[in-house]
Parts: sequence; structure tokens; C-alpha cells
Amino acid sequence: MNALATADLGTLLQLAPVQRAGLALLLASVGLPVVGVVIVGLDIMPVRFAMMHVALLGIAVGLLTGLDPMLCALAACALAGAGVAPLARTPDGLSGAMGLLMSLAVAGALLLLAVSGVNASGAFALLWGSVLSVGAPDLVVLGVLAAVLPGLFWWRRRDIGLLLYDRELAQCSGVPVRALTAALLVLVAVAVAGAIKLTGALLVDALTLLPALAARRLGGSLRSITLWAIGIGVAVNLTGFLLALWLDWPPGPVLVLTAGTVVLSVHVFHVVSERSERRTGSWRATASPPLPPSSPAPPASPSSR
Repeated sequence: MNALATADLGTLLQLAPVQRAGLALLLASVGLPVVGVVIVGLDIMPVRFAMMHVALLGIAVGLLTGLDPMLCALAACALAGAGVAPLARTPDGLSGAMGLLMSLAVAGALLLLAVSGVNASGAFALLWGSVLSVGAPDLVVLGVLAAVLPGLFWWRRRDIGLLLYDRELAQCSGVPVRALTAALLVLVAVAVAGAIKLTGALLVDALTLLPALAARRLGGSLRSITLWAIGIGVAVNLTGFLLALWLDWPPGPVLVLTAGTVVLSVHVFHVVSERSERRTGSWRATASPPLPPSSPAPPASPSSR
């Protein structure tokens, strides 16, 4: 049985759609975990939910106008990310804006699909993703993200590190906080839209957020966290994809379960290591012999008085 499954896996890997899907996941694992680092650092979890709905609105516009639905989704997410950037002064203000944007986007998408009479099955199919249907335009988008996101982090790593650490400190240090925040939000929005076709809108966290959550436990600086996130993303995406092909299971859920297993394993390891260090420190403190009392100072000689 295992030999037969291995032979089938080898045959599948020779197919062009499977090779494109593997290349897409490899490119995604280089760029999208960096987006997860931004999401965790800026504490903008609601952004990814809102952009999923905005992408649905863009897809509906694409189906209505006859344009490429994914390109319309990317454009809609980029415009939405730039539009909400002025509201990103605090996480609370951004959360409210994302809630409003999410409601308006899904209402607009449903209205467009209903009024135009366009078949909505193609739009809602992206909620589940189809990594084997990745085409050349999708690879171009993911390739650009794989080059731009790590490149931006390396180029502005000091400014981004200060912004992720403390917004006020970054502003006092001369960092262009508003422009940098707007650029990061646009990249987050575009990255979420670009990842939707791989795992689906509901499972996009496997490519963005989960590797960053695991990396935060392993890295001690922005650079090390980013490198850990990319490394975990590559390992998780390739392992999950090969496992899904071998078991003939849907790739999206397998990728999420693989990434979730890594995150939980890293968390458990981190907790066990902390407890072990505490016990070792407590044992050393208990086992160490008490210091001898200091001997009294000798009496002063008569000549020194």
C-alpha cells in the first residue's frame, strides 16, 4: 500500500498543475509569513477577515465586468488597505473600521451577484481555495510578493522594528509612521488576496499567521523572527502539500492542520523549557551552600588611633 501510494505521488509530481501548485506554495511561504509577522506585531488581526470579504467583492466585480476576478480582488484589497490606513493610529480604531468594511464589502458582493444574475458559485468557490488551479498570473503575483515583502523588511528593518515595538517611540525616532503603516497595510491586504486561491479565504491563516505565531516563540529579534517564519512556512507548505497528495486529501485543510501542529508543538516546547529552567534555578538556589559569615574586622592598632 505504501509503495503504491509513493508511486502515485511520484506520478502526480510530474503533472504540470501539481508542479505549479508546489511552486506557488513555495513562493507563498517566502513572502506571506512576513505578512503574519506584521499582523502579529501591529495587532491587526481583524484586517485579514475584512480583506477576505473585500476580495469577495472584487471577485464579484470581476465576474460582472468580465475582467480577471483575482486581479480585481487584488486591486480592491489594495485600495481598501490604503483607505483604512489613516484609521490605524490605534488597534481599537482599526478594529472598528475593519468591522464596517467587512460588513459593507460582503453586502456589496452579495448585491452585485444577485442584481447582475452572475453565477455566484465561482466567487464562493474561492472561500475553499483550489491550489491545483493556480495559473501563470497567480505565480507572478506570488513571485512579486516573495521578492517585495522580505526586501522591504531588510531595507527598512530598523523602522519596521521600531514601529512594531512601539508606535510613539518610532514617531519620536523620526520614522515616517503614517506612510510606513499605510504601505504595510496595503501589502497585508494584497498578500491576503493573493493567498486566497491557494488555501481559500477561510484557511488563509495557514500561510500568513500560523508561521509567524510559531516564529515569535523561537526568535529573539525582528530579523530572527522573520527568518524563522519563512523557514517554518517553507517546511509546513511543502510537507502539507506532499502529505495531501499522498493521502489524496484536500490541500487547504491539510496545510492548516500541519501548520497548527507546528504552532502547538513549538508552544508546548517553549512552556516545558520555561518550567525546566525555573526548576533548575530553584534547585540550584536550594542546593547552594550558605555563605560563611564575614569575619569581624581586626581591632585597630594603637598606632592607628
